[in-house]
Amino acid sequence: MPLDADFVRSLLSDLIDDNTGQALADSVQSVGVDGARVLVELELGYPAAGEIDALAGRIKARLESEASIDVATVDLRSRLLAHRVREGLSPLPGVKNIIAVASGKGGVGKSTTSVNLALALAAEGARVGVLDADIYGPSIPRMLGLSGKPESPDGKTIVPKRGHGLQAMSIGFLIEEDTPMIWRGPMVTQALQQLLNETAWEALDYLIIDLPPGTGDIQLTLCQKVPVSAALIVTTPQDIALLDARKALQMFRKVEVPVLGIVENMAIHVCSKCGHAEHIFGEGGGERMAAQYGVPLLGALPLDIRIREQADGGVPTVALDAASELSLRYRAIARRAAGRLSLQARNKTFGFPKIVMQDT
Repeated sequence: MPLDADFVRSLLSDLIDDNTGQALADSVQSVGVDGARVLVELELGYPAAGEIDALAGRIKARLESEASIDVATVDLRSRLLAHRVREGLSPLPGVKNIIAVASGKGGVGKSTTSVNLALALAAEGARVGVLDADIYGPSIPRMLGLSGKPESPDGKTIVPKRGHGLQAMSIGFLIEEDTPMIWRGPMVTQALQQLLNETAWEALDYLIIDLPPGTGDIQLTLCQKVPVSAALIVTTPQDIALLDARKALQMFRKVEVPVLGIVENMAIHVCSKCGHAEHIFGEGGGERMAAQYGVPLLGALPLDIRIREQADGGVPTVALDAASELSLRYRAIARRAAGRLSLQARNKTFGFPKIVMQDT
């Protein structure tokens, strides 16, 4: 075959992007051919700083394995776009995509996972914020090592707190840490909407919303009135946790919020003394649930005392060392989640200015 752009694209048709499940040929933006030299420009729809060099290397090796190509130059970059939200809702100012993290059941490490996934997306090159939607039990301030009331320069909007490169908002910034929120459902949902809409989020690619357990008022308000792009489910392999995780997944489907996949937390424990590995909460539960509902298992995380200690200390695992073995697990999950989101239709209304016609 002649060495032209179509032939070069065809060489990449069997190379699969593990983060999207799609052929890398689908990401090709342009191809240049000069004799036996080729230049290929590709654009990923998700942040991938941690593996972009390795991925470019795979593409280069595949192209140069073709006898008719002497040298292949690969230009691989990411471009993060806003994706479609529920019909009738408008994008949140300053936020391209909102991802809700849910569990259905408490005690599965959802908040710790939410914070580390947010940090992982940031480590991969995105601008990220976190909204603590657990009005009754806010934990994000402690996990990010943040305290004190946020500023409100105009008396109408709130400036998010910043920690470890993230923008963050929580009811925990507005009350004392040991003050109980003795509120009924309508007050809680109103507070959540105010925290979300009155925070001056600044140019975020992703806003991670850490949902409280359950499928009640807060979750329904979020799905029906907030422009959520997608959700992901955190569970442990334990049957009891999986029961509630299934309910959370089904809730998102009923309100037409796409589910990116499942994160299995506390999947295995490896003894720090002897190295013995044990599935304390069962084995394979997340994988079975993923297969049952036709969504991917985004990844599994170990039951590791360091994850708990680091979150309690205000320096979560990915913030402490973004290149550690544990952090790389979070970063791989973050890339897969963002990769899945990148396959959804774009929100073409995002970022267009409002045009007003006036007679002169």
